[in-house]
This record gives sequence, C-alpha cells and structure tokens, in this order.
Amino acid sequence: MQFTYHQEASQEFLTVDNETYKYLFKARRHKIEDEIYFRNLDDKNIYLYKVIEITRKDARLQLVSFEEKIVENDKKLHLAWCVVDPKTVEKNISSLNELGLEKITFIYCEYSQKNFKLNLEKLEKILLNSSSQCGRSSIIKLEICKSLDEFLSVNKNVYLLDFSKQNIETKKDEIETLLLGCEGGFSETERKTFDTDKIVGFNSNLILRSETAAISAVSKIII
Repeated sequence: MQFTYHQEASQEFLTVDNETYKYLFKARRHKIEDEIYFRNLDDKNIYLYKVIEITRKDARLQLVSFEEKIVENDKKLHLAWCVVDPKTVEKNISSLNELGLEKITFIYCEYSQKNFKLNLEKLEKILLNSSSQCGRSSIIKLEICKSLDEFLSVNKNVYLLDFSKQNIETKKDEIETLLLGCEGGFSETERKTFDTDKIVGFNSNLILRSETAAISAVSKIII
C-alpha cells in the first residue's frame, strides 16, 4: 500500500473509521506515533499523518507534512469501451488503472446488451483501492455515453480497434482515443463510420475477449 485514500486528507486532523480503520489498525496493526501517508485524489499532494489516538471504533491522526507528488504516465489515453457485462469491467478495471489509462467512456454500441447497467460508484471504489496499491496520484475518469454517434459528435480523431492489417503499434504515438468493441465486436454500420486509416489491430490470428483486448491495447499504447 503506497498510501491510504481519505477524502478529507489535507485537514490538520483526520478521523479514520469503518473499513479504513479495520485495514490500518486491525490488519496492518498500526500503533500510536506511527506515520501513515494519505491522499484525497482531488489534488496532487501526498499527506503524512501521525496516529495520535486509537479507540475501539476509530482513530485520530494529525498532519505532519505534505508535498506535491505527481505519479502519472506521460502518455494520455482515452478508451471508449462498448458496454460489456459489468462484472467483466469490475474484474479488469484495476489493471487498466495500474497501466495509467486516463479515461474510459462506456458506450452503448449496437451489440451491447442494453440491460447492462454500470455502477460508477462501485467502479470508483475499486479504482481508489487500485491507486492506493500502485501509487498513482489519480484514478481513471469514468463516463457513460448513450450511443456511438453521440460519442463521435464530441470526440474527434478516434481510432477503432478491430481486425486490421495495420498494427496498433505503428500508430501508438498518434492514438489519443481508442474505440473498443463489446463481445461480438462491431456492426458493419459502425465499421463504415471509420476510414481504414483509423482502424488498427493486433498481429494475431486469435479472437480476443473484450477485456483482453482492452488490457493488451492500453499496454501497447501507453507503456
């Protein structure tokens, strides 16, 4: 754990309770006078607190020092991900966060099941834990879009990940926004929306699951 998330980190005194208390003082067994790093993930600072009081239900800490510490990848990437089963997203979004992905827009494409409903609050909680583990000074920004047409109306220079002889690695320096299909891929109508120069693929004959394609593509572009 590189730091602990607390939305009020920056205040002179912090009260820690519930799950955070259980983790820090039951699992990690922190004691009076121990110093613990916190972030609020609203600013870029990391805050060092000292434990000054521990009760049976919560603990109180006092600010010792803080500094600006930005831990991010230089390459920024926006992933437009056609909606898949929320459980699939929940299992894999931590890996995308650790890779440094900047933003995900979930889009209801033609082959997305419309009954799938994403819980952004739950996903953000997963991301907070992920950043605490990997040290990232932010989390992936999340949003939902009703259709591909709506997304393309406000996002320009979008690349499509599909079957293509144009390898994604040859375009990685140019790609800032990448569209990824759900299970079943894209409809012919959706494919025709893109010029062939904006369609990229992998050097592989195998069909990847949506989440495997997401992690593979983000890895190739960012790292």
